[in-house]
Amino acid sequence: ALGTVADVVKDGKAVAGGGAIEIEIAKRLKRYAPQVGGKEQLAIEAYANAVEALVTILIENAGLDPIDLLVKLRSAHENESNKWIGIDLYAGQPVNMWEKGVVDPAVVKTNAVKAATEAATLVLRIDDLVAASKKTGGPSSKGGEKKPSEED
Repeated sequence: ALGTVADVVKDGKAVAGGGAIEIEIAKRLKRYAPQVGGKEQLAIEAYANAVEALVTILIENAGLDPIDLLVKLRSAHENESNKWIGIDLYAGQPVNMWEKGVVDPAVVKTNAVKAATEAATLVLRIDDLVAASKKTGGPSSKGGEKKPSEED
């Protein structure tokens, strides 16, 4: 807790906690995706779902029902004035996290999003390499690989 306060004081910026910022980011990404279209739209929607999954994990870790609370949270976020609505994990209900005093350092959220994006990009690059390898027939058997003999 003291580290969180120190981060906010040092950076001077905070965002609402309780999954509020993640739901808002996911909502905006989902609204933006159709404007892009094609495969990029699918990638943006998948990314939005991954961001929203963080809230699901938060809710589950508190022992609450993620389906019910996500529906309530999404519904609240349809109103632009409710962008700070998150889940009060003690009451199990959506509330305004600013008013409740539940905040996260903006730098922590920014770094988490950057790290998650870099990890996802790395996985996609590896998938691309594997797919390209399969198209070209994989590793060459001329490169010293031995085929199993019938005696083995």
